[in-house]
Amino acid sequence: MTRVASYANSEEATRTAAGGPWRIAARRLRRDRTALAFSCLFVLIVGFCLAAPLWASEVAHTGPNDTHTLEKIQVGDERREVVSPSGRPIGPQWLEADGRFFLGADGRLGRDEMVRLMYGGRTSLLVGFAAALIMTVLGTVLGLLAGYYRGWPDTLIARTMDVIWAFPVTLLAIALGLSLAIGGLRIGPLHLSGDSIWIPILVIGVVFIPYMVRPIRGEVLSLCEKEFVEAAEAQGAGPMRVMFGELLPNMLSTIIVFFTLNVANAMLLEALLSFLGVGVQPPNTSWGTMMSSGFDLLTSAPLLTLLPGTMILLTVLAVNVFGDGLRDALDPKSKVRLEAHSGLSAAETQEGIAP
Repeated sequence: MTRVASYANSEEATRTAAGGPWRIAARRLRRDRTALAFSCLFVLIVGFCLAAPLWASEVAHTGPNDTHTLEKIQVGDERREVVSPSGRPIGPQWLEADGRFFLGADGRLGRDEMVRLMYGGRTSLLVGFAAALIMTVLGTVLGLLAGYYRGWPDTLIARTMDVIWAFPVTLLAIALGLSLAIGGLRIGPLHLSGDSIWIPILVIGVVFIPYMVRPIRGEVLSLCEKEFVEAAEAQGAGPMRVMFGELLPNMLSTIIVFFTLNVANAMLLEALLSFLGVGVQPPNTSWGTMMSSGFDLLTSAPLLTLLPGTMILLTVLAVNVFGDGLRDALDPKSKVRLEAHSGLSAAETQEGIAP
């Protein structure tokens, strides 16, 4: 009976140890109130942007590109022009006009600023996540190939990354964005017009790849010296099995953290490119294009620039703070600092399953 109980306890301990690192990381992240608060802020921003069609159809009764230059709206007992004869747009009406022009109009075209802000956020988030996914996937694959095979594959990949690295990220992105916005992109059967949303996504994804490949390659080189890789190769595992079955699972925490930080970097670069006119092209709307279109009215209608700028600031700040918290939770080297901050006891850390 004692042996059975001992065996059951050892089996339970083995299962606990197997899930331990992720459980401990989840506990650390739950105790990082700052990271959780900013993650909630990011969820609210995403929800705000996803509600754009609902607000546009049920409240504002207009689309992001619908113009109202010559229209008037009823505000209480008063009829107000959406755009004055001098070209000045109407300011925020809040709920006085039943939700129409809640944040005012965007300029001489008289488009609803609230609707554009919500739809612009959808575009900015799409560009940020899609570009981050591209750079993360390509960076991980290239880093695995370079670090595992070494030799001429490592040299070829490293020299290609050095060519991209040699150019400042912003200047390279502006040059690529400008050329592709004018002529589009044609690679075999693939053709993208200059106003396609995939143009800035691909540009941002490409220029940031070296910043992903180098750290992944370094971690692969370190993991290749471990015993579990030698054991897998001794058992007859091929290169693909070793890279994607042994090495990749051991880098998931690093890749997850990189992805969150890549989203923030991609959104910032998209805002810059769109502000300069070489990013998201009309009729698409993003927070960067809204800042660009409202810059001419900065003195008379500062909200047209401040609102999308504030949304970019809050979104990037939320993603960065959550990414830092996620990195600290997943990084074993942050164990002492996080436990001291959160009050996690040594016994709880060893068990990893305490409530």
